[in-house]
Amino acid sequence: MAVWRETAWDETLMGQGVRLRAPRLEDYEAWAKLRSASRSHTEPWEPAWTADELSKGAFRRRIERYDADRNAGSGYPFFVMRSRDDVLLGACNLNNVRRGVLQSADIGYWIGTPYVRQGHTRAAVRRVLAFAFDELRLHRVEAACQPQNKASRTLLEGVGFTHEGLARSYLNIAGEWRDHERYAIIASDPRL
Repeated sequence: MAVWRETAWDETLMGQGVRLRAPRLEDYEAWAKLRSASRSHTEPWEPAWTADELSKGAFRRRIERYDADRNAGSGYPFFVMRSRDDVLLGACNLNNVRRGVLQSADIGYWIGTPYVRQGHTRAAVRRVLAFAFDELRLHRVEAACQPQNKASRTLLEGVGFTHEGLARSYLNIAGEWRDHERYAIIASDPRL
């Protein structure tokens, strides 16, 4: 069982061809290079990039926020590494973890342009779902994607998410409020 500690993982999460682990400050150069090379691929689906998005200072603040979320139990960020050579492929995060009567979280992910459509994102999402349900004991994981993002819709449906409908003006992407298709999977659903 993977357990979060204040400083780092006691264990990494292994998936089919991928290894997931907490982001670290020393990942900056690989992360900045991959994000920069993948900007045109990822930018249409993400919030607007800040002027200093790829700076070392912005990355440090991102790591501090990740650590705070992890320590509070409200978020679990993972960098997705290729198992065979430890190359950074992207990220897959559980965010907005809610306990009490809800027991749910949101999942988000991105994959670098050189690694799209190779099964890495699917493997990472499957492994993070196992972590959410089997280790965190959550009841529900939710996801959202823009209606025109066929690749993301196909991925979510392919791992067992159920389409729950359209959420109007759901997220602010690239400075505009955009509609999103809402998906969810619950702990008792089959995971594909």
